[in-house]
Amino acid sequence: MIDIKTFAKGDGITDDTAGFQNAVDKAHETGETLYISGGKYVCGEIFIKPEVHIKADYSWGYRMDRPGNAVILQKDENQKCVLDMTNGNGATIDGLSITGLGKGGCVGILSRKKDYGKEEDAYRIENCRVAHFGSHAVFLDFIWCFSVRHCMFAYSGGDGLAINGWDGFVIDNWFSGNGGAGFGSQGPNAAVTMTGNRIEWNARGGVVLDGGSHYNITGNYIDRSGSAAINLHNTSIVSCTGNVIYRSGKFEGAVADSAQCILDGCKGLTFTGNTMNVGRDDGNRGDWTPNYALRLANLENSAVTSNVFHNGGMTGLIDDRGGHVNSVIKDNVGCVYKM
Repeated sequence: MIDIKTFAKGDGITDDTAGFQNAVDKAHETGETLYISGGKYVCGEIFIKPEVHIKADYSWGYRMDRPGNAVILQKDENQKCVLDMTNGNGATIDGLSITGLGKGGCVGILSRKKDYGKEEDAYRIENCRVAHFGSHAVFLDFIWCFSVRHCMFAYSGGDGLAINGWDGFVIDNWFSGNGGAGFGSQGPNAAVTMTGNRIEWNARGGVVLDGGSHYNITGNYIDRSGSAAINLHNTSIVSCTGNVIYRSGKFEGAVADSAQCILDGCKGLTFTGNTMNVGRDDGNRGDWTPNYALRLANLENSAVTSNVFHNGGMTGLIDDRGGHVNSVIKDNVGCVYKM
């Protein structure tokens, strides 16, 4: 391995941008792993090279004041990102804690290609904590083939993970306390497997897809979203099963049609075996939300069946606005919450 301390100080004061970039370049040349030993590295934009493996022994915690021992700090509120993955085909980022200033338009990890290119990107982002950025924690634009596992993307102004692209695995992550969605689409998007994630307290919603197709959204826990926990608009070929959805609509307490999930204009949707419950903030504070378990409209060749609404809404269970074609909505059981 190459030790970053050969190139950078990591004292939390020195501008380590040049040293960190030199270390990345060296790792690209030699094929060695770049090891990030304990320290706080103040960095501007770092450009990741193809097939580079950057690794830290992760020790970060959940709360904002627990970034861990090996931390990359955003240097300037005007920079576009901290790690630029645009030309990092086959690169792996493992165990890093990347912390922003909480203002400006900076993204923690960014891919900003102009098109999808001629081959798969195959980025791997694992065991990382990316938090407190003014924009998205992670934005993969024009991404083609990626995996995000065992990470925490949190406390940022935009989405926890935003994508424009396809062919991804999003498994066993925390998406917590972001101003946008936990996971959101920013353009064409497809072919993503989302399993075993905890998606909580995100203001714009838990999983928010506009367009897109071929999603497997299975076995996630989605808690206290500002709007709907799952919001699918004009999506197609989606299997959404076995998710636990709790107290959505935190910022929509007075909105009459707030719902745990919004399914609008979907084609080829299987929405079954999900469990929902109303609630309020921790410590029994805040509004009880939402008003409905489901809001449905314009479904085609879809099945919304066998979901359980144990206190699924405050007003009703299903706000069905019709317009469905060749779709089945039945055997959804539960009750409205009574104060």
